[in-house]
Amino acid sequence: MSELRTAQLAALRGRKPALIVVDVQRSFADSPVVADAVAAIGKLVQVARTAGVTVAWVELGSDPRHPWHASQWLRAGDPEAPYGPEEPCVLGTSGAEWYGTEPAEGEIRVVKRGYSGFLGTSLESQLRAAGIEWVAVCGLTTECCVAATATDAFQLDWPVLLPVNGVAAYDKELHESALASLALNAAVLTDSDELADLWVTA
Repeated sequence: MSELRTAQLAALRGRKPALIVVDVQRSFADSPVVADAVAAIGKLVQVARTAGVTVAWVELGSDPRHPWHASQWLRAGDPEAPYGPEEPCVLGTSGAEWYGTEPAEGEIRVVKRGYSGFLGTSLESQLRAAGIEWVAVCGLTTECCVAATATDAFQLDWPVLLPVNGVAAYDKELHESALASLALNAAVLTDSDELADLWVTA
């Protein structure tokens, strides 16, 4: 372990952590490509709860009444295009349901319409109110909503850890590229075992 990494992890011990779970919903998680990560996320949630770590849930809620016009423009070329049958996590459909794990009563839960769990939600204020001093981010997918949420957490001045076995993408090269970018700019990469050790000493 490098001196820098040793210092980074040591600085987190004794400080209050949170685990942010991003978009582990049927539209994204019901795929064999990400099954290992979904299973790891479920175990991370249980370890966090046992250690008394705050768990915050971020979910996508696509609302046909208030479509994301920029996304429709990017994907369909028409900002006014209606949502089609492939639209992920449409409110009130099975695609929006949690998959493999789910929030417990009283845990932080926010619904977003874009990529970052912080954009247009109360996630920041709820974490501040809980006295959170650093966060770990897991979920789907590495290059998109995980990256956006982790980057915003970092820009909001929280140290960010990213458990590499608790995030996934549908393309291996894209996943690895996203991890490299996040490690350079916003997060320290870790795994479930190292994270659990840090939580126990928090």
